[in-house]
Amino acid sequence: MTESKKLKMASALDQLKEVSTVVADTGDFEAIQKYKPTDATTNPSLILAAAKMPQYAHLIDKALEYGKANGGPLSEQITRTMDKLFVLFGCEILKIVPGRVSTEVDARLSYDLDGQIAKAKQLIALYKEAGIDKERILIKLSSTWEGIQAAKKLEAEFGIHCNLTLLFSFAQVSCGMCEAKVTLISPFVGRILDWYKASTGKSGYPAEEDPGVQSVTRIYNYYKKFDYKTVVMGASFRNMGEITELAGVDFITISPKLLEELANSQVEVSQKLSAATAKKQDFEQVSLDEKSFRYQHNQDQMGVEKLSDGIRKFAADAIKLENMIKERLA
Repeated sequence: MTESKKLKMASALDQLKEVSTVVADTGDFEAIQKYKPTDATTNPSLILAAAKMPQYAHLIDKALEYGKANGGPLSEQITRTMDKLFVLFGCEILKIVPGRVSTEVDARLSYDLDGQIAKAKQLIALYKEAGIDKERILIKLSSTWEGIQAAKKLEAEFGIHCNLTLLFSFAQVSCGMCEAKVTLISPFVGRILDWYKASTGKSGYPAEEDPGVQSVTRIYNYYKKFDYKTVVMGASFRNMGEITELAGVDFITISPKLLEELANSQVEVSQKLSAATAKKQDFEQVSLDEKSFRYQHNQDQMGVEKLSDGIRKFAADAIKLENMIKERLA
C-alpha cells in the first residue's frame, strides 16, 4: 500500500497528531480515554460540568472529606474542597494521559499577583501530597499583567510550569511573556471568531480568513521566528476547519465534540504552520513594559472585551461550583 493511500485512510485526527500534539479540552475521563491525547486541559467550567456527572460523585465526596478535615470556618472548608477537587480531577486525568494536565487558578485572582502565586503553590503542594511530580502539571493563569508576572516568578523561582490562558491581543504576547520563559501559552481561536461575528454581523468566515486562526498563526510565527521556547497551543475552537487550518501549531487543545468529528473524518490534513515558514516572516521583536502593555492592550477592543468576558465567565462557574460544595458541606 502506498503512503498516499495510507494517508487517505487515516482519520483527520490521526493525521493531525502527526504534525501537532493533541490535547483534550475536557474534564471527562471517558472522553480522554477514547481519543488518547497526549495532555489534557481543565478550567472551572469544565470541572463544573464534570462534577454534575454521577460517575464522578466519588471525587466530590473525597474532596468534601478533605475540606471538612482540613478547613476551619465554612469559607475555608469551601476553598480547600475546591482546590482538592481540581487536583483530584487532575490526578485521575494523569492516569490516562502520558503528558501533563493543566489546572487553573481561580479567575477571581486574575489581578492579584501574590494571590495567584500562593494558589499555584498550594495546588502544586496538593499534587505532591498525591504523589504527582510538578513536572506533570501546568498551572493555568489568566493573561493579565499580573498573571504574566506571576507565571514569570513561578517558572524562575519555583520551577512551576505555567499555561497562560485567555490570550487574545498581541500586546499580551509581547509584554515580556517571551522573556519570562513561560512553558506554554493558549491563544484562543473560537472566542475571537465569536467577537468578530457579533461586531461585524458577518455570519461566517472561510477557515483561512478566520480572525482567530489568523491571530494564532501570527503568534506562532512570532515565537518561532525569534526562537522562543514557549509552546504555542491553539485553544477554543468552533469548527473543524479552524483546527485543520492550524495543523502544525505546537499543541492544539480540542473539545470531545470536535475530537469526535476529527476521528470520524478522513479529510486530508496538511501541515499549515512550521518553524521554517515562520523564519521568513517580517516581524520586529517587541517587548512591552507595564505601562506600554496596558495601553497597547487597551487599544485592542476585541482583546479587552474577550479577556474580561473570559475572566467573568470562569469566575461565575467557580462560584456555581462553590455553591454546590457549600450546600453539601452545610
